Amino acid sequence: MLKNTVEDYTFSEGMSIDDLVVQMEKAWGFTAGKLALGVKILENMTTEKKCVKFLSFTGNLVATGTRGVLKELVKRKLVDVIITTCGALDHDIARCWKNYYKGSFMMSDIKLHEKEINRLGNVLVPNESYGIVIEEKMQKLLQDLWKESVKEITTRQLCHEIGKRVCNDSSILYWAAKNNIPIYVPGVTDGAVGYHLWLFSQDHDFKVNLFKDSGELNDIVCNAKKTGALIIGGGISKHHTLWWNQFREGLNYAVYISTAVEWDGSLSGARPREAVSWGKINEKADRIMIEGDASLILPIMISALITRLGKS
Repeated sequence: MLKNTVEDYTFSEGMSIDDLVVQMEKAWGFTAGKLALGVKILENMTTEKKCVKFLSFTGNLVATGTRGVLKELVKRKLVDVIITTCGALDHDIARCWKNYYKGSFMMSDIKLHEKEINRLGNVLVPNESYGIVIEEKMQKLLQDLWKESVKEITTRQLCHEIGKRVCNDSSILYWAAKNNIPIYVPGVTDGAVGYHLWLFSQDHDFKVNLFKDSGELNDIVCNAKKTGALIIGGGISKHHTLWWNQFREGLNYAVYISTAVEWDGSLSGARPREAVSWGKINEKADRIMIEGDASLILPIMISALITRLGKS
């Protein structure tokens, strides 16, 4: 029980982020120790050749510079499957063409509304940077697909077409399309992109086939030798990732990053140990829950991970 001592941090000029994370495991210190173990699990998961790697995240992060961290994971092919929310599509498209701005949690929302500026936490999103540009890009895409006789589409196919036709290389969707990494959006109607799908369907016989998405996910998990997941935040994207992995005896690797609490019984706050009871995470899995803001934690973890993979 008393094998590993707690050690103080030491600092030197030119010290890398990975050097710091290595010290976190020795310094321990509550969340720091969990972060260090999380990087180690991601390293093992990423270097496991037989492992299908899932990335699950919520759309709010794509409104921040953390979008660049997610993009790097996709650009470097460090993930194989993405499950996310409609909001992620919205912000990824919008930020290809328009700017979001720094704000404050304490700004007057009445004044912001009068100026047609939307607040997402401490990020400011003008109407022209969101609703207007998404409408323009989505309606053109859907018209083009219709002219090409596309009358039914899955969310994976939709994300691929958005990445290929609408986005630039600053985008998660762009790199997913380029690297042929599938993106699934089970709650696709819950956002601006989904709204424009519905709007287009009002005068076109156009459908989204979610069942075909489900069939593809079923094939992915059933054919996988091992699976792992980096699950950022909660909600439908987290649950969908866990849900499908229960049909193959659960995830073999799981790293959660979330601020949600578990005492209200929510899926968003549920810890990995709860998923073990459902068979969604394997009993023998390497797993960790890191409590905290992913916009702070994720850049540190992925920077350390990239450094380690570069050395291996």
